[in-house]
Amino acid sequence: MAHMAKEGISKDRRNQQQGYNFRGIDDVYNAVGKVIAENMLVIIPRVVKMDREERQTAKGGLLMYTILTVEFDLVSAKDGSKALACTIGEAMDSGDKSANKAQSAALKYATMQIFMIPTEGDNDADASSHEVQGGKQAAAKVDRITPAQEIMLDDKMREAGVDPAKFLAPSDVSRAADLPAGHFAAAMKALNARIAKAAQQKPKQPAGEFSEVGDDFVPY
Repeated sequence: MAHMAKEGISKDRRNQQQGYNFRGIDDVYNAVGKVIAENMLVIIPRVVKMDREERQTAKGGLLMYTILTVEFDLVSAKDGSKALACTIGEAMDSGDKSANKAQSAALKYATMQIFMIPTEGDNDADASSHEVQGGKQAAAKVDRITPAQEIMLDDKMREAGVDPAKFLAPSDVSRAADLPAGHFAAAMKALNARIAKAAQQKPKQPAGEFSEVGDDFVPY
């Protein structure tokens, strides 16, 4: 604590969505890791509670919202004595990283509070922000496309030659199964337009010629 009171950690990172500066988990690791090692201290995390729920973005996509209660044992490598700290970490992510981010948040704030690491400004520390629907709709379950629509969409994306993750990114999803039901018609329309445009640009095969596919010859 005495060392960190002199050094501190500045808020050099910037949240572009909400316009504030913050300290990232890597900043904390870089500043505290060496000091902890020099003082023969070990920090051992333990998740004691996890709450998760789905949240819908303003665009209709899906976010996983995770809240973790994490205990940290601060163990002295000199004599085995230890102290216990407990903190909360929460995070949202459109993929599978919400729990990872929540663990990082819990460790970051535990470390800053345990060692009283000084800084200035606000205490927000998330690098990104997610816009979710407000009120009672925030926790409402999002209706997804049906299995039959999923097959149709996958087939159509293959036919159009698009990358599913990039094509579905505007809906905040990376695979057809997660597409909100309300986005299905627009997605199919966009894919059909791509296919039609590609067909118009494709050179016509002269009459009487054949195109080879595998071991067979199929006439145009």
